[in-house]
Amino acid sequence: MTYPDIVLHWIDDAEVPSSSPDAFLDKHSPIDGRLLARVASGGKPEARRAVDAAAAAAPAWGRLAAPKRGEILGRAAALLRAREQAFGEVIHAETGKPWKNAVAEVASSADLALFMEGEGSRFYGKTMTTPIANRSVQTLRSPIGICAGIMPFNSPLAGIAWKVFPALLCGNAVVVKSHELTPYTAILFGQLLKDAGLPRGLYSVVQGTGPEVGTPLVCDDRVGVVSFTGSAPTGKLIQKLVSERAVLGKVCLELGGKNPLVVCDDADIALAAEHAVASAFVDAGQRCASGSRLIVMDEVYDAFREALLARVAALKVGSGPDDDCGPVITRASLDRLLGAVHGAVARGARVLAGGHAVDALPGYYMAPTVLEGAAPDDTVSQDELFGPVTCLYRVADFDEAITLANGTAFGLTGAVHTRNMHRVQEFITRYQGGLVSVNGPTYGAGPHMPFGGVKNSGNGFREPGTESLDVYTEWKTVVINHDPGKAR
Repeated sequence: MTYPDIVLHWIDDAEVPSSSPDAFLDKHSPIDGRLLARVASGGKPEARRAVDAAAAAAPAWGRLAAPKRGEILGRAAALLRAREQAFGEVIHAETGKPWKNAVAEVASSADLALFMEGEGSRFYGKTMTTPIANRSVQTLRSPIGICAGIMPFNSPLAGIAWKVFPALLCGNAVVVKSHELTPYTAILFGQLLKDAGLPRGLYSVVQGTGPEVGTPLVCDDRVGVVSFTGSAPTGKLIQKLVSERAVLGKVCLELGGKNPLVVCDDADIALAAEHAVASAFVDAGQRCASGSRLIVMDEVYDAFREALLARVAALKVGSGPDDDCGPVITRASLDRLLGAVHGAVARGARVLAGGHAVDALPGYYMAPTVLEGAAPDDTVSQDELFGPVTCLYRVADFDEAITLANGTAFGLTGAVHTRNMHRVQEFITRYQGGLVSVNGPTYGAGPHMPFGGVKNSGNGFREPGTESLDVYTEWKTVVINHDPGKAR
């Protein structure tokens, strides 16, 4: 499909301009740097208008039976599969991802819609016993009302699906603050939901920057839950803003990672290298679950290093159908990443691969980069870079590997490669993170699996899986007393 020259808001089932008609942001293509579109830049009026529409639509939707809400999600899944080409083209244009990764995002989003459709037929509460005669006790899920979803740029469709599908299934209306770097995916998603039969006003999209349109959205007392995926500093700011409102709201944060992949001395070296490369460089490393720290035991360090570098050298950089590592999202991101690598080298790290922009390509491409010799407390070892950069660390034994794996302020995902079941169990127990992968990459959540982290990687909630229902509903305890004598 043709990407539009102008990207507007989606409010009350229609594309609408900003209240300030001349307020626009420029969206450039990561693939070649050209101006892709001008994006409407909203503010408080757009946020208020979207919440108004949500407030009008939410009550009736929340009273609809959960299986009926799920049926609409099932239709949305079918439409996603039918429109795979169109969504894939938009994701590819906005992010520069190679085609295979763009369409994989469409498929996984459809899978999540189907999973959530099934949850509509379950939507379990509990019944409980009580020591008091003639009393029954139960818990029910209740809709929250209005949800705000603050979206990431790296997986524009999956990011929306992870929040919007469970929120709708739970009986809520959703206002999405689309990421300004991937704005049109959210609009296309709105058109799809409309075609699937979602009632008017239940899904809106506001465009613009966080300070201009995101802040008034999360500060609106009518918004009962704010779900954010992005950086830890922004997540902390959102939590602070919501806590200062006159009416508190729930905040779900899925934040960054500095994820370790541990290679033990009994690991399958070829397999570990394969998964390390995928962990570090899929989506140009722009994943919260990116494998940015490769922790290798001394005995196999040289062999793993050789296998890793051979695989990195074979990676194809570009956005074509056969390429492996696409561009980063903006010129500013590319410059920031190059600066981080140069700074690490100045402090003693060595570049084993990459470390430079790919000048032969016109967009924002960085060669897949492997660093060695960075200190564990160096900023390159501690800060989430969000790009195709990973660091190698040599450790003496398993205990040192665990200590280093836990040695950051993040705790999202972690992987261990070993044939020793005892080490597997110890890593599961001792690694401080929300997801552990055994003999695999640092990523790997499915629609039925909860995903999230600890420390600066999140605040305890999980999306998606059945656990996401706890984000988008409130538990209501019901106590019913009856008099048997009045039953006759």
